[in-house]
Amino acid sequence: MTRQAHSFHMVDPSPWPLTGAMAALLMTSGLAMWFHYNTQTLMNLGLLTMLFTTYQWWRDIVRESTFQGHHTKMVQTGLRYGMTLFITSEVFFFLGFFWAFYHSSLAPTPELGGLWPPTGITPLNPFEVPLLNTAVLLASGVTVTWTHHSIMENKRQEATTALALTILLGSYFTLLQAMEYFEAPFTIADATYGATFFVATGFHGLHVIIGTTFLTISLLRQINYHFTTDHHFGFEAAAWYWHFVDVVWLFLYISIYWWGS
Repeated sequence: MTRQAHSFHMVDPSPWPLTGAMAALLMTSGLAMWFHYNTQTLMNLGLLTMLFTTYQWWRDIVRESTFQGHHTKMVQTGLRYGMTLFITSEVFFFLGFFWAFYHSSLAPTPELGGLWPPTGITPLNPFEVPLLNTAVLLASGVTVTWTHHSIMENKRQEATTALALTILLGSYFTLLQAMEYFEAPFTIADATYGATFFVATGFHGLHVIIGTTFLTISLLRQINYHFTTDHHFGFEAAAWYWHFVDVVWLFLYISIYWWGS
């Protein structure tokens, strides 16, 4: 075809789904080998393959959306639907953790001492580091919104500054949570409380790291003039994801840190 007669993007054949699947297999097998035989070779190979695949795949998508002009209005609409459905699936992912927490806390069994927190558990003070983390994430929600409005108003310097601030706040949150984990008076092995606490807050922490990476890529693209006032869905997707992470934290703080303590 010498001319494309439609506004859809017919993606060229790509090796990255195959290498991504190989990376997932290597990392899963490598984790099992590390747990059982204390060898990290396979896991590290999988990690390197995943990082290589991620870089190459992102590079291709950035090229398609900017220099090749494949991301038309129709394609952007499809991407928006896809991101919306992805975030919806993430909502149900966390719903399972909240269900487990409330199932155990609203009717504690005799094995837990008939009360919540269980006998022998000293919960964290919700008005110390957890409250600071809440303020940090809420502030990052403000700065990411500031970034979005700056991009739409073509204020490049403001957008770059606000996005860098968001990334710093996300990194600070991760550092505070790591310190909290290190100093926590209980572990993931401490009854249902420890399991639900560390799995729920741990997966949220992982999502913060993913969101920070997402925003960092957006910052690099912003510096390289990839975004325009009306064509910047790469950043919008990152902002949606970040707001989702903010909302989940508010529910975690209210449920696990404040009410659950």
